[in-house]
Order: sequence, then C-alpha cells, then structure tokens
Amino acid sequence: MTEQNTQAKLKNLLKQEKIQLWNPPYTQEDNQPGDQHIQELAQRYAPFLNLSVAEVGGALESIRTQAVKRGKGNRTFRETSVATLELLLPRDAKKDPKRKNYMETRLDMPVQQLVDRITEEFSLKHVKLILNGRTLSVDKHLDEQGVKNHSKVMVLKVSDAEQINKEEEEKKNQNESIQRTQKGFQILSERDGSEDPDTTPFLEIADQKGNPLKIPHKEKKALILAMGFHEKGRSLMKRKQYDNALCHLLQADQQFSECGSALLSSVDNYAVLQLDIVWCYRALEALSCLEDGRSRLQRAEECFLKCYGEQQQRLLMIKGNTGREEVLFLRLYLLQSLLSYVEGNDCQARVLLSKVENLYGRLCPDSEKMAQLMALGFTEREARLGLRACGGDLQEAAIHISNRRQNRTKTGKMRMMMCYCWSTTLLF
Repeated sequence: MTEQNTQAKLKNLLKQEKIQLWNPPYTQEDNQPGDQHIQELAQRYAPFLNLSVAEVGGALESIRTQAVKRGKGNRTFRETSVATLELLLPRDAKKDPKRKNYMETRLDMPVQQLVDRITEEFSLKHVKLILNGRTLSVDKHLDEQGVKNHSKVMVLKVSDAEQINKEEEEKKNQNESIQRTQKGFQILSERDGSEDPDTTPFLEIADQKGNPLKIPHKEKKALILAMGFHEKGRSLMKRKQYDNALCHLLQADQQFSECGSALLSSVDNYAVLQLDIVWCYRALEALSCLEDGRSRLQRAEECFLKCYGEQQQRLLMIKGNTGREEVLFLRLYLLQSLLSYVEGNDCQARVLLSKVENLYGRLCPDSEKMAQLMALGFTEREARLGLRACGGDLQEAAIHISNRRQNRTKTGKMRMMMCYCWSTTLLF
C-alpha cells in the first residue's frame, strides 16, 4: 500500500512537469532505463516525498517499466488484436507478491477459455472473474462484457476440494451456494401473502413502525433476493471467506440494480452493501480496483445522507438514537481514508482518519459500564449497542436494552400468531 501511495504521488509530479518516462532520455531505444536521468529525477523528487533517493528511484523505475509494458501492449493490440489483461490474483496464488501478473488474450473469445488458462497456469481449481464489480459470465465473450486492452480483472477463488476437506459444512462449491440462496429467496419473493398463512410462509416488507409497504411486485422480488444474497455474503465475511462473500455481495448488487432509484435512495441496505463490497476489496488486497471502490463509497455516502438526513435528524426522529448507524459512518470514513492514501492524497486521508478516530472514541464503550450492564444479565452485544445508542449513559442504556427485549418478545408473539410470516424492516 505504501508503494501505491508513493507511485501515485510521483505520477502527479510527472504529470505536472509533462515528463514521459517511456520516452528518451528516460527510456533508451532498447527499452532499458536511462539511469542517469532517472537518478536526477529521484534526487529532485526525494525531498518532496520525504523519502530516500534510492526509494524514489526504485518507484520511478517501476512506473517507467509499467509505462513501457503498456506501450508495448498497445502496439501488440493494434497489430494483432491480442489484448493484455492485468490479473488481480488471490494472495496464495501469487508467486511474487510485489510482481504484477498479466495475461495476453484475444477479446473475441469466451470467458471460459480465459478461466481455463488461468486455472491451469496458476494452479487454481475453481475461479470467478470480476471486472469493475461485475461477475463475468463464462458463456459470453470478453468484449461483450466490457473487457478491454489493459483491463484489470480480479480472480476470485471459490471453494475447492482442499477447502471442502478442511470445512465439512462447505460440501458444495460456491456456484451451488449462490443457486441455493437464490432459489430460497426466489420462493419467498414470489409469495404475495394471499395463501393460507397457517400452511404457507410469506415475507412481508414493512417500515420502521411495522406498517406494510406497497412495492411493485417486480421490485419487491428483486429487493428480497438482494437482501438474501447480502445476508449470506455478510455471514461469509464474518467467517473471513472473502472470495466467496464477494461473489454473493455482487449478486446482491445486481438484484438491487433491478429496483427503482427512489426505492434505493430510501433504504440504507443498499448503502451498507456498497461498504461491504469495498471492505472485501480491502480484505482481498484488491485496492487497485480504485475506480469501482471510489464510486461505491460515493453511492453509499449519498444514500446514507438521503436516508438519515444531513445531520442524521431523520434517523433521530424515527429511532430516537444514532448509535448503531454511526458505526456505518466509521467504516465509510475508514475506507475513504484508505483509498485517499492509495491515491497519494495524504492530506485528505489524514482528515478522514481524524474523523475515524473521533467517531471511534465516541463509539468505544466504557469497559466498566459494560461490566455493570452484563452483571445485570445483559449480553456483551446488548451492553455495547445500548451504550452506543444512549451516548454512554448507563441508566438510559439499561432502559433502552430492556425496552428492546420487550419489543422483541412482542414481535415474536405476533410472528407466532401469524405462523411463519417473516418480515424485514427497511428505513423509509
């Protein structure tokens, strides 16, 4: 990550001075570096970056090498229609963590052929290919799905035989897992509540006050599928199975895209999904997917502001507190800070990180108060969320937790009376 930060800063400096490292005198006719001129640049830039001349020289050479390779790839593509793709491989498939991996291919070929080459060359058994946050369909051609020369393609490893032996509960590969999830939630999404409630379960969508919401059938179906995939993805994230989780989260994103913009701007589920996807990028060390990550975080922030209000006043009016939702902003600021740093914008990264630290200080519960609440019979999670919701006030937190327990008990009784009627709450 530090290397990405240094290179981003150097690229900005080079752009300002209109210096092209792939041209003479920085690159000679045989594509070898013009060492003297590179060294002069390193000596000039080192004080700006507070780095040694050797570190800056190494970063400049890396930028130069990439530029030369890109130029060569452009010529090859023009002359032969063979494109060069950058592969973002799983960590355990990289022979050299610092070395970028490329593959040459024609773009008018099915994705399955590229998958077969990748699995063979890098000794992987089952993979999915992701481009700009979308899963590539194996039965379609690369160019049909927006793959271009120099595209960055993320390679996700799905459950292989080795993983199945280690974890007996995961006896099916990822495709089957996704199909199972989709089938289950598709059944739910097609229920309209008109069947006999004593024998047939159905899913009801309600607002924060429990009032059923009228949503067009097509959007309701897509929304239920999206939330199902999202929940499955989140459970996989908790088990740190980020490859598998990301595939489910991207399926959720695809289903959310079937919903109208008015609905998406009214529910925070969609914003939380964007955070989870970028969190997986971070966990998979795929922050080179900057463009997609940046746009997702922007969508998340816009959605939070519409749902909660500029100062979260709408959320306060509905729920009476903002404790749980503030954790979402903490994650948002942390990821934004990380991306700013990778882009070389240290000033913005520091501002965002300061927000993270301040928010974390407010949200981190007092251990003594936690112990007192747990001594009253509350769980650790209840104590933590209660203190956050009540701004650290011990008595208010105890009352808040007790009220939530009573509400859950009432809700449970209502659900028993309704026989299998499942409801999901959205923020409208």
